[in-house]
Amino acid sequence: MLRGPAVGPAQFQAVPFRSLIPRVHPVMFSRFFSPVLGIGIVLLLVGAVPRSAAAQYPMLMSLKPVAAQVGHTSEHTVSSRYNLYGAYKVLVTGQGVTAEVVPVAKPKDGKTPNLTSLKLKFTIAADALPGVRDFRLATPRGASTIGQIVVVADKIVNESGNNDSADKAQAITLPTTICGAIEKAEDVDVFKFTAKKGQPLSFHVRSQRLQDRIHDLQKHVDPILTLRTATGATLAASDNYYFADPFLATTAPADGEYTLEIRDVRFQGNSFWQYSIESHSRPVVETIHPLAVAVGTDIPLTPIGHHLDTVGPLKINLPANSPSGRSWQRLSLASGLSNPVQVVTSTLPTAIEADTNNNDVKSAQAVTVPSTINGRIESEADIDCFVFEAKKGEKYTFEVMARRAGSALDPHLRILDASGKQLSLNDDFRRLKRLTQDSQVENFSVPADGKYVIEVRDVHLRGGPRHVYAIRTTRATPYFELFLDSDKTQLSPGIHGAIFVRVERHNGFSGAIDLDVAHLPKGVTARCGRILPTGTDGCIILAAAADAKPDISNITVSGTEIQTA
Repeated sequence: MLRGPAVGPAQFQAVPFRSLIPRVHPVMFSRFFSPVLGIGIVLLLVGAVPRSAAAQYPMLMSLKPVAAQVGHTSEHTVSSRYNLYGAYKVLVTGQGVTAEVVPVAKPKDGKTPNLTSLKLKFTIAADALPGVRDFRLATPRGASTIGQIVVVADKIVNESGNNDSADKAQAITLPTTICGAIEKAEDVDVFKFTAKKGQPLSFHVRSQRLQDRIHDLQKHVDPILTLRTATGATLAASDNYYFADPFLATTAPADGEYTLEIRDVRFQGNSFWQYSIESHSRPVVETIHPLAVAVGTDIPLTPIGHHLDTVGPLKINLPANSPSGRSWQRLSLASGLSNPVQVVTSTLPTAIEADTNNNDVKSAQAVTVPSTINGRIESEADIDCFVFEAKKGEKYTFEVMARRAGSALDPHLRILDASGKQLSLNDDFRRLKRLTQDSQVENFSVPADGKYVIEVRDVHLRGGPRHVYAIRTTRATPYFELFLDSDKTQLSPGIHGAIFVRVERHNGFSGAIDLDVAHLPKGVTARCGRILPTGTDGCIILAAAADAKPDISNITVSGTEIQTA
């Protein structure tokens, strides 16, 4: 039986995090993989919804402050295009974070106000995983678009007053997370702090990446971060590190006062351009080597990042029942738990690139397939080659996991024959509607008995410690993927609605698929359709009972192959 959960084009996840910056990411469904659930939203509204209201569901534009500390409850202001009045429920992804709407007084004149901002109260558990969470609001006009909140380890300091120059800099004490906004043209925010000679300093900005999830923001911030000495000399600066967001890691050269400045590189501004700056002296782990680890046993690994001189090699032991794929883990350091870092879990045999030279066909490292191959592009223009034996007619899929798992590598993948002739090539592959920066050669058919070479490099010939990768080599078996036409569906009592589902078929999968849906709101039922062997689309009809109460729910849509033999 083949099963394939659905993934919506703008997936809203309420399953344990595969990514703390949630996005539509690869999901593979076949006999050999544990499925990741695809999620949609069903909102049950009270009464009939006017056409104008249905077209004006709230579009969340910002959250202020954009970060919240673990182990605390805090109030935040959410701003929106269109009316938030009557919002009654908040859905938050992942575990350990809950939220509620702070009640709004009813107007004395009985009229419905046009409320474009309101207060939310977020409660963060002490053991909540730091990182970014998605949230939505349920309102009488529909489910909102996605907002985001950053869960952080340190106390929050909000930007206050006029701090647009060094002499007006706002005083802070490390460790802290600074929250503010680049809210107008030529806005510059400056903060000052003291540090000791040799003190490690790290500053991680989240701003532009958060804005990628804002539905109606036409122009995004491009932040630049500058660290200066008390005399104004530039000690370090960062512009585009994590996409357009800055990250700085350095060491204080002397005892004294320092200033931290953030602005838009173009000196533009917008009240919706919120930011957080995680500022501290702890080690920062960006990735690990090997990137993919086996389950149920101690695996030695090397953390890669900043201020790790005293850390040394570590070990990780993932539970034997861990599903394959990416997950976020915190490593045990002498100073405590690390920041969350992505780990690729492999249920296949694993191999690690040897220290010997393997940069051409003649020196290729021998591996067996299926397996997961770990490696690293150590330096500029480095190329890694691995050779395996295969029989004519065998079919394989080769998938590079790198950029999606936090690596700096932008992989370029080729399959060669024993003479070095190119048989297949891929740079960026598309999964569902999203283009990834990773590479995949799917359903490669072996033309003859013999040896074949997997070649991987950075597409721009870059390299270094952060350029790690894992190549998942598997037998190519038929499977399918589902995605939804929308990330939310609205219903009113006594009314029907439809969810349209599309299939992408892989490796010759040609069967019919029965659709199913789970986790519907109380009072909602479904009639699930079928995608025919020759078709690409199916439909699920939802019906709300006449006495159904208002509610919102994450739903799961899945598909099952119909066995005809």
